[in-house]
Amino acid sequence: MAKNIQSLERAAAMLRLLAGGERRLGLSDIASSLDLAKGTAHGILRTLQAEGFVEQDPASGRYQLGAELLRLGNSYLDVHELRARALVWTDDLARSSGESVHLGVVHQHGVLIVHHVFRPDDSRQVLEVGAMQPLHSTALGKVLSAYDPVAHSEALEVDRKAFTPRTVTDLAGFESVLDHTRARGWAADLEETWEGVASVAAPIHDRRRMPVGAIAITGAVERLCKDDEVRSELIAAVRDCARSVSRDLGAGRF
Repeated sequence: MAKNIQSLERAAAMLRLLAGGERRLGLSDIASSLDLAKGTAHGILRTLQAEGFVEQDPASGRYQLGAELLRLGNSYLDVHELRARALVWTDDLARSSGESVHLGVVHQHGVLIVHHVFRPDDSRQVLEVGAMQPLHSTALGKVLSAYDPVAHSEALEVDRKAFTPRTVTDLAGFESVLDHTRARGWAADLEETWEGVASVAAPIHDRRRMPVGAIAITGAVERLCKDDEVRSELIAAVRDCARSVSRDLGAGRF
C-alpha cells in the first residue's frame, strides 16, 4: 500500500479544523489542536494562504477558510446549473432590451462566456459561448472583480492591457472603478474593450450570497448609451434580471 504524504494529511486536517467552527483561529490554537510545532503549522498555513485556501485577518492575525476553497466547494455553483437557472431570464432580457445578453463566470484569469442570447433581429451574429473576455475592461469582468475576491486578485495579477484609449489600466484607477461598481451594484464598459461597443452588467449571487456569475447586455454604443451614459432603463433591466436569477438560486431579496 502506498504511503500517505504527511504534509498533505496535515494540510487537510488544518482545513477541516478551520471549517469546523465559526470563529477564526490563531496559529497557537491550530498548532496545539493538531499537535504540531508552531513552525510546521505556520509553514503549512503560508502555503495554503498562497494558494487562496486560507486567509489571514490583518487585524487579529487569525486564520479562516479562503475564497478559493469556497470556490471549489459547494458554495460555488456548477456552471450548468447556473446556466439552466438563467435561461428564461436572459431570453426575456434580450427580448425586452433588443440587445445581446451574455452570462459569464470567472475562469483562468478572465471571464468565460457560458451562455449567449442573440440580439432579437435578423442581423448576422456569432455565438460567443466558450469565448474569454478580460476582467479589467469588460462590464462582466468589472462586476466579477468587484464582488468575487478571487476574481479581484486575478485582475490585479494580469497585465491590464489598454484595448482602447478608454481602458483603465493603472491600479488606483481600476480599484476606484471597482469601488464605484460595488457602491451602485453594476458596471459598464463604454468602448473600453472594443471600439463602438458598450455593455452593462450586474452580479448573480447564490443562496449563500456568494458571487457566482454576472449578466450583461451588450450592443452598439449609440443604442445602449445616451449622452455618454448607459441608458437608465437598460441598467434597471440587467439588474432586475440578475436579481431574478439570484432569487431562483436561493439568494433571497437584494
